[in-house]
Amino acid sequence: MQFLYVFLGAGLGGVCRYFSSTNLHKFFPELGFPIGTFFVNMVGCFFIGLIAQLAETKTALGGDVRLFLTVGVLGGFTTFSSFGYETVQLIKDGEIWLALLNAFGQLALGLVFVWLGIVIARLL
Repeated sequence: MQFLYVFLGAGLGGVCRYFSSTNLHKFFPELGFPIGTFFVNMVGCFFIGLIAQLAETKTALGGDVRLFLTVGVLGGFTTFSSFGYETVQLIKDGEIWLALLNAFGQLALGLVFVWLGIVIARLL
């Protein structure tokens, strides 16, 4: 059943991401900045923090609801929210060096792998 929660949530999150991102680009075409992606990443970060805290302190968000919202909806909306949450959790756990490694490592290696994918695709 948990698979179904993630599946349905991811579909909903993906559709929300598509509409949010494309509509923001329509309203602000002159920016030359990926405002849609920036927006969904920040909204996703806000909501994963909100949901995680409510799940820790309130009983209203059970495991299946949290799974649907975080892994499903927010996972389909943006994985950046998971990245942000996991990095903050490392900081809260006192693992500052691991948090820095996670933050800078994912950013730097993510850019390297995007570039590598482009290079390989050009060779094909």
